[in-house]
Amino acid sequence: MGVDSTRPSVARMYDYYLGGKDNYAVDRAAADAMMASVPESVQMVASNREFLVRAVRYLAAEAGIRQFLDIGSGLPTRRNVHEVAQAAAPGSRVVYADHDPLAVVHGRALLAVDENTRYIHGDLREPAKILDDPQVRGLIDFDRPVAVLVVAILHFIGDQDDPIGILRRLRERMVPGSYLVISHILDDPRPHEIGRILNAAGAPAWYPRTREEILPFFEGFELIGPGLTLLPRWQPPGSADASPPEDVAELRWQAAGVGRRS
Repeated sequence: MGVDSTRPSVARMYDYYLGGKDNYAVDRAAADAMMASVPESVQMVASNREFLVRAVRYLAAEAGIRQFLDIGSGLPTRRNVHEVAQAAAPGSRVVYADHDPLAVVHGRALLAVDENTRYIHGDLREPAKILDDPQVRGLIDFDRPVAVLVVAILHFIGDQDDPIGILRRLRERMVPGSYLVISHILDDPRPHEIGRILNAAGAPAWYPRTREEILPFFEGFELIGPGLTLLPRWQPPGSADASPPEDVAELRWQAAGVGRRS
């Protein structure tokens, strides 16, 4: 796997947003252009990380999930899935998958001494290869409930790649009691501007969707908590609403949901 330092990587841009050091000048330039055009994009990344933490903590601490498959995970950074899950439930097993070679290299180096965590090279558009990867099968038992995380990744999958079919193939391998965790950019003028910046920089195409277009991704799952909602408003079942004020612009263009396999 080669690392292309001449084209911006969404994973490395995300790392830059979160204060990481595993990024190149081309990534910082693209991220800076995005922040200049859409200042709340920084808040978007932070809010997405907070949602991931809330969802994983709930699944490990309250729902009894001990296996996590994080597809499109990006570069290892603060408060990763394995850190949150294992803090809530020691011994939780986590497999990360990403198509970015740099993310895989750093992930494997970081997790080399953790027997309950793996990092593989995998593309969401090829779910069978991820599910059948020997490292995945060696750590994840698909005869038991598993949480599959596709956080901030589906808006890079166009309809021509059949995202509903991708999620159906994942669901077919998930036993009842498993969970699907999704966050997704909503169709809004600002996401389109971000897409323009990303495309101009050579990053992957960007496909914002409406709430009605995202809901079918949860086919076969029962939405829990507040359902598919604006991302900062998703809270685990039974928790107090800690949402930001209505006038926070970022609220209007991210959606998130957690579904239980029925």
